[in-house]
Amino acid sequence: MPTSAIDNKNAAAIHAAKEKVAVCDRSHWGRIRVSSDDSLRFLHNQSTNDFQRLKPGEGCDTVMVTSTARTIDLVTGYVLDDAVLLLVSPHRREFLMSWLDRYIFFADKVTLTDITDETATFSLIGPQSDAIVEKLGAGSLIGKPNNSHIVVDNMIFAVGSGLAIPGYTLIFPVAEKQKLWEKILEYDAVELSDRHWETLRILQGRPVPDAEITDEYNPLEIGLWQTVSFNKGCYIGQETIARLNTYKGVKQYLWGISLNAPAAPGSVITIGDEKVGKLTSYTETPEGHFGLGYIRSKAGGVGLKVQVGNSEGEVVSTPFVSHEYPL
Repeated sequence: MPTSAIDNKNAAAIHAAKEKVAVCDRSHWGRIRVSSDDSLRFLHNQSTNDFQRLKPGEGCDTVMVTSTARTIDLVTGYVLDDAVLLLVSPHRREFLMSWLDRYIFFADKVTLTDITDETATFSLIGPQSDAIVEKLGAGSLIGKPNNSHIVVDNMIFAVGSGLAIPGYTLIFPVAEKQKLWEKILEYDAVELSDRHWETLRILQGRPVPDAEITDEYNPLEIGLWQTVSFNKGCYIGQETIARLNTYKGVKQYLWGISLNAPAAPGSVITIGDEKVGKLTSYTETPEGHFGLGYIRSKAGGVGLKVQVGNSEGEVVSTPFVSHEYPL
């Protein structure tokens, strides 16, 4: 396919996600079911957000971190009547199954089940997603808080597209996948491929494992303040995160960078001869070149002019992350 045709398809998909509605097959993301009466307490102790405040039909984004608050994955949890369903990043489910299992002690009544292969996940992305959700029988969810969810015909409908764009995430038996996909396309959703999702998530600033989410960074540096509870009790990595917040110890932040030319992830970000950060992700869009990168907090923020490899760039904000605790 000619480059211009690829660019046009990319532009159409991105436009649909921003202005209309797009559908993305996220079935390759992992799905882990945490069941038993102790599931909320267990997840409360293993991640950054406050699970014990949640009731069935509610959910939250949370970060799994090491004992030194280095990031493992950004996870979405949906609280069901008898379990919590975790939507985890691709290539992280096996690691997280093993990592979570390590913290199940004899007295814990917790069962972990990897249900990835028997289920599928679609995300509806865009301001016109409501119309499709209503046609699919889940209209009562419209206007509810992020990660609120209901079950309709054995299908979970949840508020939130996985990006900072309005939308919904659907989790359902894999046998229904093809039929549901065709129905959603009939309702005028535009297909958003994995490649288009990657472009959009970089433009949005959503971090992913092995790029922005690694053992080099903590949740506050990434800008995932909305996933961190500073009022809950002890959890893995809590002391480090609390100390960083109390003493304003965040030394670098994740930013968007508008570029004038291509740049490779891993490229050093400089101001003059001074190294101030590192590029973690890059994409090309019909509007130009764009990347994500960590920049030392003392160097500056929005509007800062930087050099990224052989490219020139300007620091911009992205909607998915923030650099202070949301009020």
